[in-house]
Amino acid sequence: MRLQGKRAFVTAAGQGIGRAAAEALAREGAHVVATDLNRDLLSDIATADHFALDVLDKAALMQAVAEAAPDILVNCAGVVHAGTVEQASDDEFDFAMNLNVRAQVHAIQAALPGMLDRGRGSIVNIASVASSLMGVPNRFIYSTSKAAVIGLTKSVARDYVTRDITCNCIAPGTVDSPSLHDRLRATGDYDKAMVEFVARQPMGRLGTAQEIADLVVYLASDESRYMTGQCVTIDGGMTL
Repeated sequence: MRLQGKRAFVTAAGQGIGRAAAEALAREGAHVVATDLNRDLLSDIATADHFALDVLDKAALMQAVAEAAPDILVNCAGVVHAGTVEQASDDEFDFAMNLNVRAQVHAIQAALPGMLDRGRGSIVNIASVASSLMGVPNRFIYSTSKAAVIGLTKSVARDYVTRDITCNCIAPGTVDSPSLHDRLRATGDYDKAMVEFVARQPMGRLGTAQEIADLVVYLASDESRYMTGQCVTIDGGMTL
């Protein structure tokens, strides 16, 4: 198993990409600490430890990460807001930046001291193709926050490149997940929205959470030790 003896900390592990990533890391031998705002979603997760955690609570997040002393940090927590710049409210913008960006910063700040002491660490952030990679209609707030994730990833990678700590991010296209289905229902016409979302993928299908999780495992393993500061796109050809 590629991650035997490693400790991993995963946020938003209750469902979707976070859950698939947490369970994939565990299957590869890592001792995984899985967290989510909703404790009920973690009741049957196949990881070593799990507990409820609000990543917007800076003190609680940093304490949890520091106590877990992870060799691998996977930042999955996030929110998707719909709308253009004209429709963006300050409250929605602040919430997205706090959850999608600031929480990742705090988790990284808490994980780095232990990684530096041990002389090795892998940080994996979840970004999106809706970011600096491409413009996606009606995703102003989300795209802005995910562009920031790419920037923070490269900055962290550059600052610690000589300390054997890697920091990469993943930019998925549209992934089949419970949160996606919630957004489709919120449009008022689920079937029409699903057709439109699938049509954005040149492969003609949505991605799966497991496909993203497999990439998380690679970026968390020593197989990717020579790779840092990269934003890896996995999008069914959406950015072609």
